[in-house]
Parts: sequence; structure tokens; C-alpha cells
Amino acid sequence: MTIQQTLAAMALLLVSTTAQGGTLDNLERERAILIGTLLSPEITYAERETKVNHSTRRLVDLERMVWRDSNLAKEGGPSVKKALDNFDLTFLVHASIEKDRLVVDHWLEQLGLTSTTLSTARMGRR
Repeated sequence: MTIQQTLAAMALLLVSTTAQGGTLDNLERERAILIGTLLSPEITYAERETKVNHSTRRLVDLERMVWRDSNLAKEGGPSVKKALDNFDLTFLVHASIEKDRLVVDHWLEQLGLTSTTLSTARMGRR
């Protein structure tokens, strides 16, 4: 199974569950859906564009909700601390807008992936 298929399966799994979470959980769930959509080889360009636009609008709202959620600071916890320490990945849409980049380009940059590293990558077993 390729990375794209794995991420798409994870996104579908998250979508199929009806878990009621806090603002950070909802943000992470929607971000996983967006990334799964960006990497899915099974949808057309037009479908991808529609889904990405819808997900981006939702993420803008969810990112604002997380930013303004005063309960997150009270709860603390390692996942909250990690999320707030990684601003550029947690607040993916806002960070990409600030840097005037496409969401996918910003996400790949934060992961340390460039077009050069992707074009020279080889598929193999470890």
C-alpha cells in the first residue's frame, strides 16, 4: 500500500467514525480529510478542487475555533502542547495564507519534502 493510499484510508476511517471531540480533535479530523483528498489518486482534478475548497473553508473556521478555545490551555496535555508548538502544521490554512503558498505546498515544505526530493524518490521495500 502506498503512502497516498494509507493516508486516504486513514482519512476515510476518520470520516466514517462519528466521534464527538473537542475543537482540536475536529481540526485534526478535517485536516486529515484535506490531506487525504490532496493525495488521493482516485479522484479527478475537478472533484479534488471542489473538495479542497470545501475543506479549506471548514479548516479556516476550525482553526479560528481552536485558536480562541480557552479550554485548551486549561486542559494542557501533551497533544495540546504539541499542536500549539507546531503552528505551521496545526494551523495549516492560516500559515499557508501568511506565507502566500498553496496549502499542499506549505504542508509538503513543513514535512521537508520538495519537488526535487519527490522526483528523485524511488519506491522500494525496507
